[in-house]
Amino acid sequence: MRLNRRWGWMWVPKIGHVLFRWTRDLPVGKHADKENRVTGARLVKEAAGWHVVFRVQSQAPEPAPHTGPTVGIDRGVTRPLALSDGTFRDHGPWLTHGEGERLRRLEKTKERRRRARRPGEKNSRRLTRTYDQIARLRATAKRRAVDWQHKITTEIAETFSRIGMEDLAITNMVRSARGTRETPGRNVRQKAGLNRAIAAEAWGRTVTMLECKSADRGGSVVKVPAPNTSRCCSACGLTTPGNRETQARFVCKNPGCGFEGNADTNAGRNIDRAAGQAVSGRGDFGVTRSTKRRPPTRPHAV
Repeated sequence: MRLNRRWGWMWVPKIGHVLFRWTRDLPVGKHADKENRVTGARLVKEAAGWHVVFRVQSQAPEPAPHTGPTVGIDRGVTRPLALSDGTFRDHGPWLTHGEGERLRRLEKTKERRRRARRPGEKNSRRLTRTYDQIARLRATAKRRAVDWQHKITTEIAETFSRIGMEDLAITNMVRSARGTRETPGRNVRQKAGLNRAIAAEAWGRTVTMLECKSADRGGSVVKVPAPNTSRCCSACGLTTPGNRETQARFVCKNPGCGFEGNADTNAGRNIDRAAGQAVSGRGDFGVTRSTKRRPPTRPHAV
């Protein structure tokens, strides 16, 4: 039941009436019918507090085919999203300088109090409070990251009809380089830092959002194999490791071409071209289409 513009209340078994902040319109009262109605709800406890999630069934019309241009997107750490049209989608740090310093101090405090605990001893109240403070800061960073991803993926899905993405094995990319005692790894600390940077960008979540939003707008997401997308020249097609002059600069080694440009933009153009090739999944530029068509009625969380 809606009380006013900002607040509503619901009945929870074994708890009673619960007030909640109204953030999205729900089909309740005179706005509800057989095809548009609330079918369930649940309470979720997160680091930032309690939330109520409503399951809503609504009638979704079949979207018309998207008539916009196509694009290829290269995902990275320095530049999160590089589009084939030469533009970038960047973001700043998820935590401010003060929040980052506070998180660093809390991490040091956690380690100091954890080392002082005896084996098998229950966590002290201070250590538990420190864990909660760290979780709240990390939850804040995640909410800001998800908010940025929602805004960017909505803009991309509304602009482009076909979106090409690399089919990356992210789980394999973030594996530790520590190795074993017999064959220890090399550059373990550098690889660990790269793994944290890749995990912070949440590349898989970006693709999932694009697939859902593109399907709702009549577009599609096409995944292409990742090998040689950053080594191939988008102008002449020459593929050689020497083309990648630096991490950010691409210079074609073909004497008859001489193309120069941003390496991520060049990779995005190769991805866009590969997504438009109607070939099988074999070879350097195989294609896997993802449209995710939905039934006329579907539940979604609020």
